[in-house]
Amino acid sequence: MSSQDIYPAESRLRRLVRQYVDNRQWDAAQATLESLARHLPGDAAVLIELADVLFRRGRLREATARMLQVAGRLPRDGPLIVGVAKRLVAFGEILAARGCLDLLAQAPSPPPELLVAQANLRFSIGEIAAAKMLMEKAIAAGIDSPGALHLYAMLLQFGGDIDRACTVLEGCLERWPHFGDAAMALVNLHKQRPEDHPLDLMQAQLRRLPPGDPDPAARFVRAEFEYAQFKILDDLGRHVEAWPALARYNAIMHELNPYDATAEAAVTDALMDMPLPDDAARTMSASAFEGPTPIFIVGMPRSGTTLLDRMLSRHSQIVSAGEIIDFWRQLHWVADVSPGQSRELLETIQRSADIDYAELGARYLRQTQWRAQGRAYYIDKLPANIRMVAFIRKALPHARILHMVRDPVDTCFSNFKAMFGNVSPYSYDLGALAHYYGQYARLARHWHARFPGTMLDVPYASLVRDPENTLRQVLEHCGLALEEGCLSPELNASPVATPSSAQVREAIHTRSLDLWRNYAEHLQPLHLALGESPAQVQRS
Repeated sequence: MSSQDIYPAESRLRRLVRQYVDNRQWDAAQATLESLARHLPGDAAVLIELADVLFRRGRLREATARMLQVAGRLPRDGPLIVGVAKRLVAFGEILAARGCLDLLAQAPSPPPELLVAQANLRFSIGEIAAAKMLMEKAIAAGIDSPGALHLYAMLLQFGGDIDRACTVLEGCLERWPHFGDAAMALVNLHKQRPEDHPLDLMQAQLRRLPPGDPDPAARFVRAEFEYAQFKILDDLGRHVEAWPALARYNAIMHELNPYDATAEAAVTDALMDMPLPDDAARTMSASAFEGPTPIFIVGMPRSGTTLLDRMLSRHSQIVSAGEIIDFWRQLHWVADVSPGQSRELLETIQRSADIDYAELGARYLRQTQWRAQGRAYYIDKLPANIRMVAFIRKALPHARILHMVRDPVDTCFSNFKAMFGNVSPYSYDLGALAHYYGQYARLARHWHARFPGTMLDVPYASLVRDPENTLRQVLEHCGLALEEGCLSPELNASPVATPSSAQVREAIHTRSLDLWRNYAEHLQPLHLALGESPAQVQRS
């Protein structure tokens, strides 16, 4: 075919692709893009769009192969390389994504927007220090947007520079008074004191927001400022005034993010009904794995997982990889299911009998062991991995699994008074919280019964009341001896990407025990939903 024939055909095919994608005709879009790819085998944009369509169709392996093909022959196009790196991260190809970012780092005088994009990607894979350096370059190059400055403030906070983070966020609110992300981040930097005077600012902003605005984005902003108001009042001990603000922001967030109890129960049922892995038939023994060993910390969110992570990562042989979702990514890859919500996880569970667990373990290690930074162990701290216990046990039999356990009401209330954004819909309603906790608790009991000795329970109350003996048992479970530094997590200088990063830089304390009692009257429905008697708990 001559070039004169190719160009009209190319133009026609591209128009067809747009039409098919707009109409969600994925079969036709894929066929047309494959035709284009045959005509233009080196066209990165075509391969990227083909990968997107394959991903939407749930064909994760093919989508990944196309993106790796692009990554192997990257053009000198910064925005395109950013797009490739984003997709590689989503597909679980972290090493290839880092390769893209390393190539971008060689670009002379990149525009500030490209630096911000790189910073976001470095942050998304847990490279906080590198992300912070990129943001400093972007700001020096003239970037000046609320989103970019908020990211910079968060990176400062995660690195422990609370004063600078505070200055950046205060500047954001001065210039963009309705910037709810900055309001939330600012009040989370430290425990508020009367002399800080932030309450008047937050309440003034709330008065300026039009009440009853039906726009979801506007309602989300209102919820952010209501959260900020609650956090300040709660810190000041003004609990009678704090509860209405807490109830208001949770009501808004529950409306914006309804909880699907049926889907949650279906996932738990499916996990509990999975075929029992046959230990004798394991295709790869623990001794077959080489290199640093992962330690998984699982449990409910807000159960003390970050404190345990900070204590353990003070050990000379352990480093924290933070909250990474690499195991989920690799599980979906081996099952060939594009990551999503409950429906996609159910499909993955249904394919569990056909999964190559040796491949799953090898892929996970290949994509994560660089995080160990020369240490013998690295922590994968993702509470939601409580769902992954059976998969982890079969794919990584040498890995250690630590399960943080905290009082049910303390745990649920801590989730209720957190603000996770438009995720974690279970956390914005007391009934939803009780249901979600119930699913978590029965799954944890099931893992203990099914895989005795695989998952070590670490009680939060014991960890803060008797840290030395508790941590000694934890380290023995991991095959290590206690080191004195582990008992001083406040001296851990490594970055920590959590909204409570300021609090976890404190010495071990017991102040977080029984905080729900400040709102005991309002939490009686939670007690009842959890199957507890509020009166009995009050007397305990």
